[in-house]
Amino acid sequence: MDLRVNPQPEPNPAAARETRAGSGGMPPENHLDMPAQELRYSPGRRGRRRPDAAVLYARFILVTITAGVTIYGVYQMLQIVRFASMTLLQGLMIFFFAVSLGWIAFAAGSVLAGASKRRDPTPGSGPATLTALVMPIYNEDPLRTTAGLRAMAEALAQIDAHRGFEIVILSDSTNADAWIRETLCADLLRHSLLTIMPVWYRRRWQNIARKSGNLEDFVTRWGGRYDHMIVLDADSLIDAPTLQRLVQAMQTDPDLGILQTAPQLIGATTFFGRLQQFAACVYGPVITRGLSAWSGDSGNYWGHNAIIRVAAFAQYCGLPQLAGRKPFGGFVLSHDFVEAALMRRVGWKVRMATDCGGSWEESPPSLIDVAIRDRRWAQGNLQHMKIIGAAGLSFISRIHLGVGIMSYLSSPLWLVMLGIGFALAVQSHLIRPEYFNHDFQLFPTWPRFDVELMMALFWFSMVVLLIPKMLGLVRALLSKRIRRGGGGVIGVAASFLLEAILSALYAPVLMLIQSRHVFEVFMGRDSGWKPQRRDSGGTTWSDAWHFHKRHMFLSCVTAVIVWFLSPPLLAWLSPALLGLFLSVPLSRASGSESLGRVLSRLALLRTPEETETPRLVARRQELVREAGAAPVDGLRHLARNRESRLTHINGNLARPADPRGHPDPFAFTAEQKLKDARSLDEALAWLTPVERVEVAGDARLLNQLALLPDGEHPLFLV
Repeated sequence: MDLRVNPQPEPNPAAARETRAGSGGMPPENHLDMPAQELRYSPGRRGRRRPDAAVLYARFILVTITAGVTIYGVYQMLQIVRFASMTLLQGLMIFFFAVSLGWIAFAAGSVLAGASKRRDPTPGSGPATLTALVMPIYNEDPLRTTAGLRAMAEALAQIDAHRGFEIVILSDSTNADAWIRETLCADLLRHSLLTIMPVWYRRRWQNIARKSGNLEDFVTRWGGRYDHMIVLDADSLIDAPTLQRLVQAMQTDPDLGILQTAPQLIGATTFFGRLQQFAACVYGPVITRGLSAWSGDSGNYWGHNAIIRVAAFAQYCGLPQLAGRKPFGGFVLSHDFVEAALMRRVGWKVRMATDCGGSWEESPPSLIDVAIRDRRWAQGNLQHMKIIGAAGLSFISRIHLGVGIMSYLSSPLWLVMLGIGFALAVQSHLIRPEYFNHDFQLFPTWPRFDVELMMALFWFSMVVLLIPKMLGLVRALLSKRIRRGGGGVIGVAASFLLEAILSALYAPVLMLIQSRHVFEVFMGRDSGWKPQRRDSGGTTWSDAWHFHKRHMFLSCVTAVIVWFLSPPLLAWLSPALLGLFLSVPLSRASGSESLGRVLSRLALLRTPEETETPRLVARRQELVREAGAAPVDGLRHLARNRESRLTHINGNLARPADPRGHPDPFAFTAEQKLKDARSLDEALAWLTPVERVEVAGDARLLNQLALLPDGEHPLFLV
């Protein structure tokens, strides 16, 4: 099939009129109030129906397995260590073992509970509504983001479902060149979709509350225009039938507040990216199905690839500023879990659509990129410790918040448990046992440690840990689509074994990384806000060494000490120590595209989307290839291209006026530098990044910049 040939949709004159009616890139404002919610008391609650039998049964399975496995494991540990003569270290070991075992038992129980889930009902059609395809962006590549939006719009037009949608790009970009590229790409997108649907673009001047503040600004100023919004990440894609199904679900169920899809990973080319992609393909569906089964109408929201009822979101999901200093105080970072909890608090349904498919996102390309993203996520999830006790939240919503917290606390807990085991080994080597601890004792008290029972408990824990993976493998082998795309039964099984081995090697590295993140959060260090790298730029040896040298040093020192204390203990610790010892080459390999291509040729870690690329994904790739060169220096481009300069000026809302008596000093210094400059090169060399933004947002300063003579400089990035 030639993807360049697209059936022309029926013209949509309303879309063209609406687009022309917009001012500064956005439609006329239609305000909604979005009050910050009070966490200390609960507002009034809408009617909330009792969960159906399938949801209650799934919760019964979850609780039974979690409690049963944890109690059994603790009982066996007490049999291994005599309770009456238990030391403080042994008691702590049992406590942290119980928490860790309970955590993996919860994951196993959640997956097994998914067996009780019914298929999602097929929604019917309802009254006509208007839905915004909302994409918040922050210093992203606009060629890729607008290509994805155009591909989705064209797909909707092909099934004649485009009339109820509009595209809204919400920029928080702080880089002047990225902002200018966004404006130009948004204008090209607007013209290419002129007969299909309106395209709106807005950049904020004040980056208040990051992504949640970006959405709040949109909802309060333009939310009254829309019935629903489908929130997208910069790398999100949702195919047309799924978009239509999400809207129909909202139309037919007036009590549905949020409907979250289960996005699959696509587009990975690096070694680590393909590893994550395969794991999400094989294990992701059974995990999300289990989560949906016991959540019922109290599901979760993951911040993107979901549809939201705008009026309910505005009324009940305004986020308060948390008391105290950062990182626990201030604006809520991981806003999605909290918004779902607040929506459910007043009775709106929050559900997960696990059967519709057609929802995709991308993963970070390397281990270091995952670590950088996890630093922000760790702070956001740990911040929920101040929210989990909010008044009126449903018990299931509190579980979702608790799961997010534990997903990062589990790493330092595992580390502490290993440290206690190490301390016990040192104690047994350095401290001689006391065989006669009573004055009149006829027989000695022998140290008790049942090796056979300990081995049995270890293997029991491994089985519990691997239940989600094994069920995912069974499902994958039963799926004709995954078998065909993954290299058959042998290819899927071999990829499963490779993924299990590599995950075991990467796990201790991630444990130390996340433990450090948790430590930094508790020490009061803020994560900041950095744009996520989405290309596959690779990881250099120097970057890998700088990031992981402490991990290698720790593994070597620990191995030497354990060898002198107890060689058998070294054998037990060798899997974790091996991953840490190899952390530098593992990290270097994680960002390798060449290694990813080798695995693809060997049919390893392959997914169906790799062998049979979905049409929507292929269309985005085609549009990216066809896109022209983007200007490297945005200000230089605007200064020498009058048409682009007018497009940028007319495509943005006017800069907000400064408060009386408090003029912006950067705007003042930028203007003075332009007056003093004798050439364009000189002016651009003098302007700081903040001043460049001020010039890009002021038509008068842009025109003043355009009057300066310039020297030779490359305009475009090929």
